[in-house]
Amino acid sequence: MKRLHKITIFLLAVLLFAACSRKKNTFLSRNYHAVTAEYNAIYNGDVALAEGKEELALTYRDNFWEILPVERIELKEEFTKPGEQTNPKFNRAEEKAAKAIQKHSIYIDGKEYNPQIDEAYMLLGKARYFDERFVPAQDAFNFILNRYATSNNVNEARMWKAKTNIRMGNEEGALEELAELIEKEGLEVEDLADASAIMAQAYINLDTLEAALPLIKTASEYVRDNELKGRYTYIKGQIYNRLGEKDSANMAFQEVIELNRKSPRTYMLNSYMEIARNFDYEKGDKVAFLELLQDLEKNRENRPFLDLIYNQFGEYYRNTKNVDTAIIYYNKSIKKYLENDPLQALNYSTLAEISFDRALYRTAGKYYDSTLAFLPENSRPWRRMKKKLDNLADVIKYEDIATRNDSILRLAGMSEFQQMAYFSEYTKNLQEQIRQDSIAKIKEEQQIANKEFYKKNTSKNSEANEGGAFYFYNSSTVAYGREEFRKIWGTRKLQDNWRMSNNNNAITQEENNVIESAIDGATQSELLNPQTYIATIPTDEKVIDSLTKDRNFAYYQLGLIYKEKFREYGLATNRLEKLLGFGPEERLVLPSKYNLYKIYDLLGNKAEADKWKNDILNNHSTSRYAEILRNPNTQLETDESSPEFKYKALYAEFEASNYDYVIATCDEFLIIYNGNDIVPKLEMLKATALGRRDGFEAYKKAVNFVALNYPLAQEGKDAQEIYTKVLPKIAVNSFIEDKDATTWKIVYTFNASDLENAKKLEKKLNDAIVEYHYENNMSISLDYYNPSTYFVIIHGLNTRLGGRGFAEVLKENKKYKIKQPFFEIASANYKIIQIHKNLDSYLNTDKITEENSNPQK
Repeated sequence: MKRLHKITIFLLAVLLFAACSRKKNTFLSRNYHAVTAEYNAIYNGDVALAEGKEELALTYRDNFWEILPVERIELKEEFTKPGEQTNPKFNRAEEKAAKAIQKHSIYIDGKEYNPQIDEAYMLLGKARYFDERFVPAQDAFNFILNRYATSNNVNEARMWKAKTNIRMGNEEGALEELAELIEKEGLEVEDLADASAIMAQAYINLDTLEAALPLIKTASEYVRDNELKGRYTYIKGQIYNRLGEKDSANMAFQEVIELNRKSPRTYMLNSYMEIARNFDYEKGDKVAFLELLQDLEKNRENRPFLDLIYNQFGEYYRNTKNVDTAIIYYNKSIKKYLENDPLQALNYSTLAEISFDRALYRTAGKYYDSTLAFLPENSRPWRRMKKKLDNLADVIKYEDIATRNDSILRLAGMSEFQQMAYFSEYTKNLQEQIRQDSIAKIKEEQQIANKEFYKKNTSKNSEANEGGAFYFYNSSTVAYGREEFRKIWGTRKLQDNWRMSNNNNAITQEENNVIESAIDGATQSELLNPQTYIATIPTDEKVIDSLTKDRNFAYYQLGLIYKEKFREYGLATNRLEKLLGFGPEERLVLPSKYNLYKIYDLLGNKAEADKWKNDILNNHSTSRYAEILRNPNTQLETDESSPEFKYKALYAEFEASNYDYVIATCDEFLIIYNGNDIVPKLEMLKATALGRRDGFEAYKKAVNFVALNYPLAQEGKDAQEIYTKVLPKIAVNSFIEDKDATTWKIVYTFNASDLENAKKLEKKLNDAIVEYHYENNMSISLDYYNPSTYFVIIHGLNTRLGGRGFAEVLKENKKYKIKQPFFEIASANYKIIQIHKNLDSYLNTDKITEENSNPQK
């Protein structure tokens, strides 16, 4: 018996060993490896893959302002380096798939006998796909298609191969693959839906929406998963909208709504919003539409979507010309922010546009600034919004200067008695506010204590009767709290800053800002002393004069900005007439009057236009402006007083490398000719001079300024072209290697104070190249480097050693005896040091020989 037992164990061991063998195609080995692979490695890999996909889904946020992708995952779509994984779950899934293949494959004589190995390869490809390693993923799917042609996974492998092609930007390859699959007879309905959805995504990526539409319709019709049905149908509506077919789009969105709870609520709510955006405010029933929005707001299930609903309320009231109510709802939408960055950006940008239309440019600037925080940096919308904000920068800057200086000067203009009375009233109100806040704090602490008392002493029975222990479920505590609030605060409206006391002092908001900045960090006793504030008011005549000049110039600039940039002629005349009322310095008087004449002439207000015209002709009869008014044809390029003539003369100075003079004179002319068509030309000339003098960064900044501030002028358009296309090409400031250089230069360096000797050397070198018969290949130039340094250059050398040899010959030649230190530089590197002004960086590299490393000595 004992012997029989041993024999049985031995036979079982032999059978087990035989089953484990992957070199034999037997019934036992096939089934053993199939079952082990399926229920061990592949099962665990599928679990890890599902967990990884779930993590991706949890972090994914759909952008409903763009056409949704058919696949609800967010991949960076960047090629991952070998050995890198984005998610350990996918790493584990890949390991399990590889283990199944390595340990359970029965591949004999070119044929696979384990029916689970194609499943392992599918798992391997999917794990790599979600790990964003698309090339290896495609290898796995291709392996199935090439080796397992009869597998039931072939259709799925082709679809995943197509998806991988799309991720790699090969939409044409994906479309070709899927077109063959869809034409295949006997394709299962679910496979047809999947293939159609993937093809639709490829066409969407190619911006061929007409071709994508029938495919997404097929996908939404045949897909069985309700979540995907809702998504595909919503995408169908989005495509109809993009194609301008609003009625068809609304029908598609209504289909999503009718799915109700079968599909995620986010699709339903966004469908409501899409239908709302398509509403016809001229022909539609506005009452019914408003009632729909109100019903959506009241539905408790829609609380996570109140930001969307409030935004649509804002759109409704804005379209029905009730802008003030619209503003309230846009702000309510902002307060209900739930990680919907595009919506938040839309709210802020809409409020910015409303403020802009109302000429509230400072407020608009703040809203544009908030908009930028919710847009992807350097995206096209971000750049467009940044440009709008930059265009407002000047008006905000000068409005701040004007407002602040006006307030300070108003306080400085008061007598000592008036100042004392003024700040005594201010500190009296401040003291009362501090007292009220102290009382409020004590009462608040009492309320918290009473709340805790009621919470501890309310019985379970009373909880049942009154609705539970939560404070607002208990009618007694609610009544008590309401009465206590009324005792402390009185009757208050539900609004922001409700705690602020309602006093009627005469202090403006601007003056409050001045006061707050002046006493920053003061103690409470100092805050309540009027002398604290009086001491901050300037008394020095020089300081007051400086504040006055800055204020006047700010008003002048605002007048021109409102006139030229924003066409806000009412604001422009207000600022310029106010300026003249201040009795400003002479240089601002005449251009202000001329611009007032031009504005009233544009507006067709003949009486006011004639008033300012006659003022100029009578009081400034010898001025250039009077000459222009008498005869507009005097603005000829030959007229030495015309801006065109002066621009030509200034350009000649630029060509002579007098960059400091050009920059300084441009600044003067920009003030004199502000509002004239010559201004963009002057700005561009100044930008070019700054680039020649100070290098790349200064040029970039100046060109950007011209592009943003004069977008309609040809110079502004040219500047934009330079900024976007030319500057990126010359931004590199690293030097090329010697082996890459094709031509060389010899450089002699001179201080600007030694320019006479530089010119002598230039002549001597010209004579030398003629004597040596190099004039056809070489040339000599005197180049500007910076305000303190000039170069004398020998151009046209083929090698570094050849250039050095020629310089050494001239050094030893008794006729020339050129002892001036020099260095060799590749032509490409010379261009870099002139653009980036980084000569020191070049001299500190190992490219310079020790003998000539210091050309200044």
